[in-house]
Amino acid sequence: NAYRFGELDKVPGGGPGLAMQTVEEFLGVPIQYYVQIDFDAFVKMIDEIGGVKIDVPSEITIEAIGDLKEVTLQPGRVTLGGKLALAYARARYTDGGDFDRAARQQQVIIGVRDRILDFNQLPTLIAKAPAIYNELSTGIHTNLTLDQIVQLAWLMPQIDKGNIISRVIGTNAVEFGTSPDGLDILRPIPDQVRLIRDEVFTTGGPVGPAAVAQDPVELMKAEAATVSLQNGTATAGLASKTTELLKPDGLNVVEETNADGIYDYTTIFVYGAKPYTVQYLIEKLGLDNARVVNRYDPSVGYDIAVALGNDWASKNP
Repeated sequence: NAYRFGELDKVPGGGPGLAMQTVEEFLGVPIQYYVQIDFDAFVKMIDEIGGVKIDVPSEITIEAIGDLKEVTLQPGRVTLGGKLALAYARARYTDGGDFDRAARQQQVIIGVRDRILDFNQLPTLIAKAPAIYNELSTGIHTNLTLDQIVQLAWLMPQIDKGNIISRVIGTNAVEFGTSPDGLDILRPIPDQVRLIRDEVFTTGGPVGPAAVAQDPVELMKAEAATVSLQNGTATAGLASKTTELLKPDGLNVVEETNADGIYDYTTIFVYGAKPYTVQYLIEKLGLDNARVVNRYDPSVGYDIAVALGNDWASKNP
């Protein structure tokens, strides 16, 4: 959706720019570059390298665009040409739905890498890069220059396959919800997404500003989340007293107000993907994960709202 809205609203950078910004804010990892490839260019690219080898984990039926003919792949290793590789990457009608599809797309990307290296095609492809780029350029959009693409290609053999980590945000990291305009959506569970993110980006060494520091307070400060503290009790001044407690750590409290009612238990409402700040608040306020409610909605004027309850008031008379 970020890409679509970026194109429709003509934001700076268009769809790719908004997509990069969204992923960066969601994961807390810098995203500097993008490559967008259309179906025709994808098919031509796969055919140029002689197809890709894929380990099919379970039986799957796919249909190449325009062929109107279903092909059933059995479990095992197969070589797919451009059209079938595209169909395999796009197939979604499996038990795992879009989650399985994301995993298959990662399979195809790794398959391209393996095919190029296994057949020692890299020198030939790099020599042909200008011609290939010109042929496919109408279907490929990127903010990388051709020189940068060639430089990255030469780095490919230096990256051990065992050091390539791929993960999919699966069913355990999302929950069903409703968008502000009433559509059924899957909302991320920040704590679970953070675990997946850290598993990928901290295994081989930290890469992003949020991954560099391990002190929970520093991680929270790096996220720069905006927080609304809301008094959900009859104790006057509880929000301002709590601000005095949290602000020295660097928490960005942008609002002190009353909650929408009386809360027996302090509750954290999450509107933006700020997992480190959520974890900080859980630990600082002595809560458990059950007191976190995900209401992902970027249109709200802050990332997190904390409704302070009677449990917190009793500890801070």
